[in-house]
Amino acid sequence: MRLDPATSLAARPAPEISAVAAAAGSILVVPVGSVEQHGEHLPVATDSLLAEAVAHGGVEAAAEDTGEGDETEGIPALVAPAVWTGYSPHHLPFGGTLTIGFRRLLGVLEDLADSGVDGGFDAVLLVNGHGGNAALVDGAVSTIGVAHPETEVVGVTYFELAAGLLDDVRETDPGGMSHGGEFETSLMLHLHPELVGEERPARPLETPYERAATDLLEGGPVSAYRGFDAYSDSGAIGVPEAASAETGVAIFELLCEELGSLLGEVHEHART
Repeated sequence: MRLDPATSLAARPAPEISAVAAAAGSILVVPVGSVEQHGEHLPVATDSLLAEAVAHGGVEAAAEDTGEGDETEGIPALVAPAVWTGYSPHHLPFGGTLTIGFRRLLGVLEDLADSGVDGGFDAVLLVNGHGGNAALVDGAVSTIGVAHPETEVVGVTYFELAAGLLDDVRETDPGGMSHGGEFETSLMLHLHPELVGEERPARPLETPYERAATDLLEGGPVSAYRGFDAYSDSGAIGVPEAASAETGVAIFELLCEELGSLLGEVHEHART
């Protein structure tokens, strides 16, 4: 859990949180991750760690863009501790995975949003870090929005912010930045190198349908359920051996810039 007082809700006493929430266009940012296997070289908390890091980096980037000098040194936004568990039943065959039910996780997000709105925040931004949560987060945006029609409710799966923007950065072809592949391994080498293993067995993604997604950045209109052991012997998919900390820096800076821009938009909509 990151506890930087500039961006972290958990690092502040209650009166300071209330003061930020009372500002026009205030945003509660909720990272949503998972605890699931990521092959033999990445920790099971990878999705939670990365969603939380990008959320904080996005708020920092938004502050640099605005430079308003208020309590958050930018837009009034605070990042909650990450929702560390996600919907990950497809990863259970490999062990090391702690999943939560689809409806229960939806209820958790709804309850957290209710609390934030009751606490005075004008907007809720869900920052998702796990592909298996994507449809759920989209649904939560609708159910939270219906319950709080005066609140700006937005959801984003953070790695989709990089779609189409990494051609000059990535070393691999489409398929190389899948689960535990070049993308996530590079980010972890930049942010948490001590948690990344040297041995990285994986294979490129082979999808059962032509129009299905090929990796984290190459989406498709078709989805089909498979346990992860149908795709991989190690639990990782892609080309993690192509990962580097330098690539991780470039990806992280781009993600933070894109999320910072989104936060600026959310802030403006929430002020009106």
